[in-house]
Amino acid sequence: MKIRSGFYNLSIRILRIISGLLTTRKIFAIFFLSSFFVYTKAQKDSIDIQIKLDEVNYIAHVQQKIVYRNHLSRSVDSIKLMAWANAYKNSKTPLGKRKLQERKTALYFANKEKLGYIKNFKIDTSSILSYSDPSRENIYLHLKRPLREHEHITLNLEYDIHIPSSEFTEYGFGNNRILLKYFFIVPDGFENNKLSKRHYLDLSENQSIHNYWNIRFENGDYHVQSNLLQKSPSHFEGVLYEDPEILISYTENNPLNFDIEGQKILLDLGYKVSLEEEANLAFILPLQLKFIKNKIGFLPHKIFLSDYAKNKNAFIGSEDIQFHKWKFSLFTEAEKTDLNYFSMLSQYIINQSFLADKNTNHWIYNGLKTYLEIEYLKKYYADKKLLGNLPNEVKFWKIKPLKWFNASDIKLTDRYGLAYEYILRHNLDQKINAPLQSLSKFNTIAISSFETGLIFSMLNDKTQRFDSFITQFLSQNRGKKVDFKYFLQRLQMYSQDTSLFLEKFIQHKNRVNFKLSSFKKTDDNQLSLKISKNSLLKIPFKVESESFSGKLTSFWFDTTASTKKHFYKIPDDSTKVVFLNNHYTFPEANFGDNYLYTKGMFSNMKKIRFKLFTDIPNPKYHEIYASPKLSWNNYDKFLLGTKFTNESLIEPKFIYSLEPSYSTGTGRLTGSIGASYQFMPPESFFRRWVIGANAAYYHYDYNLPYKKVNFFTQLNFAKNPRSQISRNLMFSYSYFERELSPLLIKQNDYAKYNLWNIGYSYSDSKAIHENSLTSNFQWMEDFQKLSAEYYYRWEYAKNKKLMLRSFAGVFINNTTKNNLFNFGLSKVSNYAFSYGLLGQSATTGILSQQFILAEGGFKSDFKDYVNRWMVSTNIDTHIWKMFGIYVDAGLYKNKQQPVKFIWDSGINLKVIPDFLEIYFPIQSSLGFEPSFKGYGSRIRYTLNINLGAIIGYFRRGVY
Repeated sequence: MKIRSGFYNLSIRILRIISGLLTTRKIFAIFFLSSFFVYTKAQKDSIDIQIKLDEVNYIAHVQQKIVYRNHLSRSVDSIKLMAWANAYKNSKTPLGKRKLQERKTALYFANKEKLGYIKNFKIDTSSILSYSDPSRENIYLHLKRPLREHEHITLNLEYDIHIPSSEFTEYGFGNNRILLKYFFIVPDGFENNKLSKRHYLDLSENQSIHNYWNIRFENGDYHVQSNLLQKSPSHFEGVLYEDPEILISYTENNPLNFDIEGQKILLDLGYKVSLEEEANLAFILPLQLKFIKNKIGFLPHKIFLSDYAKNKNAFIGSEDIQFHKWKFSLFTEAEKTDLNYFSMLSQYIINQSFLADKNTNHWIYNGLKTYLEIEYLKKYYADKKLLGNLPNEVKFWKIKPLKWFNASDIKLTDRYGLAYEYILRHNLDQKINAPLQSLSKFNTIAISSFETGLIFSMLNDKTQRFDSFITQFLSQNRGKKVDFKYFLQRLQMYSQDTSLFLEKFIQHKNRVNFKLSSFKKTDDNQLSLKISKNSLLKIPFKVESESFSGKLTSFWFDTTASTKKHFYKIPDDSTKVVFLNNHYTFPEANFGDNYLYTKGMFSNMKKIRFKLFTDIPNPKYHEIYASPKLSWNNYDKFLLGTKFTNESLIEPKFIYSLEPSYSTGTGRLTGSIGASYQFMPPESFFRRWVIGANAAYYHYDYNLPYKKVNFFTQLNFAKNPRSQISRNLMFSYSYFERELSPLLIKQNDYAKYNLWNIGYSYSDSKAIHENSLTSNFQWMEDFQKLSAEYYYRWEYAKNKKLMLRSFAGVFINNTTKNNLFNFGLSKVSNYAFSYGLLGQSATTGILSQQFILAEGGFKSDFKDYVNRWMVSTNIDTHIWKMFGIYVDAGLYKNKQQPVKFIWDSGINLKVIPDFLEIYFPIQSSLGFEPSFKGYGSRIRYTLNINLGAIIGYFRRGVY
């Protein structure tokens, strides 16, 4: 009260002096603004910073004063400061480990000049007993006397920030500019009843919130921009709901000013825009800002968009597709500008509209942003397709092949439901309220943003009150700290309990599914729909009916806390088809059981449709994809066939395939057939349990076919979605029948045999240190053998790797008739027909030189097989560009023979690492191999054309 009274008296004196110079209106305006700033500063933590910038060495010399207030309802004897610049000091920090988890190695290999850290730390210790290590992210200050509730303490600090390179998180120095955020030492804005450890993990989180900032730069030959209000070219001041963002560059960018319904808005861009883009912005930005204000009732007076925000918050999926010399645009330049800036603006405005801990309340921020985006697309892009202009741009001899795909007919607004369904079908989704720091990159988009935004959109669609709720919620809680519980309570009241399900819904991985089972016509000209849901939550749903004239009618229904089937009536207005939650109205587990036809032979079911090539499935149909297949092996020659399957880009639980093919080498019909079903409980010790069977008929030698029938089950254990670790347990039984040549019959070879196999695999494909372990126990009537393989890859320098592989195998019992089932030193015996060999039985020629890294793994041709035990080690490392060297060594023992030691070495050419490599043997136990006659036949190569493995390789670090 003394502070406010003293300020009042001072203000009166000032007013008397200038009263003769200003009008009454101006006096009151100045009085109000001055009162606001001083009162705000008196009530909040304040941070005053003086910065002397050494832009040559990227060092910020900081003098700082923090006025820290105890907002807790108890006394505290310790204060936690966060020094997140120290997160960049090495790869062992939480940020460094996070980057390796995402398979980004820039921080790991960075030299000291590119790292970030705090140094020369000093603090006034007049009120501080001691403090912890200032080189860590969390600095704990132990006070000489406890700080009581509502008391404040002034902390005077001095330190230097060694600004890191922007290649790690885009904050820091690079591209002739410096972008600062999360680098200054600040008090923890979400410190509650204990001094918990919070670390910088490269998230869109708020470090120190709702503080009053006063930042001054010493004059220099650079231009400064910030999300704080600018008082002068080097002075910034104001209150933020997150840390200030400061751009230091040598280019001055002209700000844009707008008047939105009487409110002055300043848009400050931290990058240059083209004249075309500037013209587009002048037209679209007022429309976008007005749209957002009408939706949530709030706009900040200043919006600062850095190039970081442009890269991070641009509209996902608007980028042009570049393929060598070809470039295809999904959207026009004006559309891309519109979509990108709405995404950027909505994220920025939502972040500034209320105050909450983003680590636990991220889904409110992200969900509201996505909700605004969905509503904007519904209004201005209702008929726009997901692939935009691409189906019309991609042409081959005037043919537009993308027009054949359902993907070209999917609406842009369906992107949110598709992304959610995709991650759910892999059972890698996470619960909505999982902490932000535990979310995978894809789940941050698909779950925190898209799934939540869909639910908000559904609530608005049903109640037509969500906009009013958000407007009132934000106006009533401006400047107050809120959490998700309070948000849900207010939403429940405003939606009249429609959102009651949401509190429990966000706490679990959900597999909520509505099913439209059947319908029947009633005497009163209505359709009685039999609908069930698999959840006890009272989730509403939407039914739409389409008449033969194309008229659409919508109906909303509430549900009870039951999973029993209920009947819901709608008018039968010449209805052709009935939809349930059409266009992903609600994020369901399966949209394939939400459609029924009411007329014709497909009444009370969905139509069956054949399609060429795999596609994004259309849930209105039972789709069977017929894809032409062309493959080759040395005995079937070209295999011309068609694969019939229900496997689409959104993977179903039950998958079947039929692949008949014509063998040009034999003139016979060959092919394969298979089916599998996968169980994917949302919260269990396993992620996926697959049960399946398949059969194949091909040729393993000239005019010698084989038959294979396989039954298998595989258990993929649950994993942390951010982790690269995977664990699998599998069991299989296989029956083989081979047609034998007269020579093989004479040699009493195996015409029929059974194989049983139990295997376990572990892999960790994180960056730098990548390793895996596989073990197998295999048996049949004539043998039992145990084997294990360990694989380790170390990236010892950027893009330079050392690989080590070890294999051990032993026969527990071996009474086999020949070498068919023995361990191979240089070549594997493909008796299970599981390796992609082009020449299964080739002993000479280029096909016999195909190399499979399995069992012994020797590149030199030792021609021997092992019937007792063997151990081997394979090492290769990079030396220059695509070239490396390899060394193999091992011991093995055959029956009635002594233990033998062998080794080899050579050069390998990695054309496409792991997929296409060539090996040139040099020196081995056999001698100096380049001097041998016919050296070309000793060169080996790997050829892996496994598309699934290639896709898996590129998606690592995403989910």
